[in-house]
Amino acid sequence: MSEILKISKVSKVYNNKFQALDKLSLEINKGEIFALLGPNGAGKSTLINTVCGILNFDEGNITVDGFNIKTQYRKARSLIGIVPQELNLEAFETVWDNVNYSRGLYGKSPNLSHTEKLLKDLSLWDKKDSKLRELSGGMKRRVLIAKALSHEPKVLFLDEPTASVDVELRKDMWEVVKKLKKIGVTIILTTHYIEEAEEIADRVGIINNGKIILVDEKENLIKKLGQKILKIELANTIEKIPTSLTNFNLEINSERNILTYIYDTKGENTGITSLLSEIKSLGMQLKDISTEQSSLESIFLNLVKESDNELVRS
Repeated sequence: MSEILKISKVSKVYNNKFQALDKLSLEINKGEIFALLGPNGAGKSTLINTVCGILNFDEGNITVDGFNIKTQYRKARSLIGIVPQELNLEAFETVWDNVNYSRGLYGKSPNLSHTEKLLKDLSLWDKKDSKLRELSGGMKRRVLIAKALSHEPKVLFLDEPTASVDVELRKDMWEVVKKLKKIGVTIILTTHYIEEAEEIADRVGIINNGKIILVDEKENLIKKLGQKILKIELANTIEKIPTSLTNFNLEINSERNILTYIYDTKGENTGITSLLSEIKSLGMQLKDISTEQSSLESIFLNLVKESDNELVRS
């Protein structure tokens, strides 16, 4: 799969000496949905604003479909659309006028058939004559996407696309993003909702302290780094974990009747057989046993923690 966005060793230091990006490199493939995850202050927004030409960067190189964003700014910028977190819209304009006006800002002549298709794809056609102040929050966010796509960019940045949106509208937005992928738009989204990345992303990148600490296919990431959780429900409560079980690093719930054991699915020996054998020898009665696959969220939190620890050590 060929790349459409290439970021090579980009650094950005603000006037207060804070290093927001630290020799960051990343490649985005054509037609993929790429989720960029990271804690607050990790560099997500700085990276987006840098690629979109809103912020200058100190060193490195960025190209969009082969066009350098510094030396070929107009061409590179015309290939990018951005949907910000904030709902900044002209409240008294209609949806139709707002989207067409945005197209004109990029020097493109009107294309009514494109605008019509865009509004229909985003389920906004029946709202085309409505003033923006009359729309719900979810509809306004769709209008922001339509504005960002009005000039027919190849790459779309979605910065927290479902922030402050309820669960049902969030799922609707996921369908919108999937539909955009089908029409050939490459999508990079930042999100605080880990389930959002699990639901719609093809690949996931994790950023922390201005560096990309991991990039992988979503499924590979969960499979490679994922651990499984074994929950052992006891028929009776216990006061504490028996001494003979301490080597298994078990945890016990507040009700004192469920033991939790985390193990690596790729390990040669999971330790489950030894654990269950020891429990049996202690005469502990089991009520139920279940396993869970670790989520992308737990993987993300562990990687960020490791990254922070490495920063402290250095």
